[in-house]
Amino acid sequence: MKETVKDLLKSTVISIGMAMAIFCLVGVAFDIIYKGNFSLDHYRFTKMVVGCVLVGLGFGVPTIVYKQDQIPTPIRILIHMGIGCVVYTVVAYAVGWIGGAATIGQGILIAAIQLGVAFVIWFFFMRYYRAEAKKMNEKLQEMK
Repeated sequence: MKETVKDLLKSTVISIGMAMAIFCLVGVAFDIIYKGNFSLDHYRFTKMVVGCVLVGLGFGVPTIVYKQDQIPTPIRILIHMGIGCVVYTVVAYAVGWIGGAATIGQGILIAAIQLGVAFVIWFFFMRYYRAEAKKMNEKLQEMK
């Protein structure tokens, strides 16, 4: 139980940190694109930071499902990414990352790019953890 809470806290902190890093990089990109005229009024920056934390939680907390060995891996992935993507989509519309002045086509493209980034990040984490498991299995085989 203690290990599960520790893993959950670790994955949540990593997810929030990654969400904040991406948020900052995108903010810098928009500042450059708009030649220093990128401004956020009416607490939009604060709303976006809170949204960013919620997205981090949305992708970090559901990783607990990977500790459930009785659930098939594809279902675990579906649960984790499904919850994360739903939370992201709701937050994105609420804080204005998707929607607003964009056309429907632009909104769909923006959402697809942002969700694509989420799956790319997930893919790299999956590869990392599989490599770690492979190393551990090899060490166990050497010990026999």
